[in-house]
Amino acid sequence: MWCIPAKADGEFVYHMEDVLEVYQRPYDPLRPTVCMDELSKQLVGEVAQPLPLEPGQPMRCDYEYERHGTANLFMFFEPLVGKRFVQVTDQRTKIDWAYAVCDLVDVYYPQAERITLVMDNLNTHSLGSLYEAFDPVEAKRIADRLDVHHTPKHGSWLNMAEIELGVLARQCLDRRIPNQPLLSRYVRLWQSKRNQAQVTVDWRFTTADARIKLKRLYPSIHES
Repeated sequence: MWCIPAKADGEFVYHMEDVLEVYQRPYDPLRPTVCMDELSKQLVGEVAQPLPLEPGQPMRCDYEYERHGTANLFMFFEPLVGKRFVQVTDQRTKIDWAYAVCDLVDVYYPQAERITLVMDNLNTHSLGSLYEAFDPVEAKRIADRLDVHHTPKHGSWLNMAEIELGVLARQCLDRRIPNQPLLSRYVRLWQSKRNQAQVTVDWRFTTADARIKLKRLYPSIHES
């Protein structure tokens, strides 16, 4: 469901239209468009052994459970080709984000001249975070490979990685997972299946649509 603010300003509209224009760009393997988002997953263990599946009876779990902390998932999703990469980390700090982005540049897209990166404006999602994780030369090298476009505040519906995280949550994470190694295993299997199927997103909402359907969000023009 879209979370659209009751009121907006010129800053919201600018970032919205900027992202919508990015989504209209034709596919270019040397300049791929990648959407990034993250999700926290609570790790939960069983107190009692679940009862196994039986004919006409689903697996049954005790309502009690044990909390085993949380893990973070970074999602990088290229919607035009149906490719996604998910990293499971202990935390979601600036350093964690910086290392994930380094992998985006050097591991996932080493041949790309520049990566168009769409993400929200969380304070950790900043090129400045690279300078807190790497020396200046390395940080600048990574930053120069990125063309960053931020979704507006309260505009997370514009990030297609959020759509893919929703699918991941429904298909893979909707169960009790007690530890990070098992979580990583489940996520890798899900990622492999989705990538093999090349599941894409057919994004059809354009700037022209926004100016009609979301006209109420546009500031009034004040003539002098």
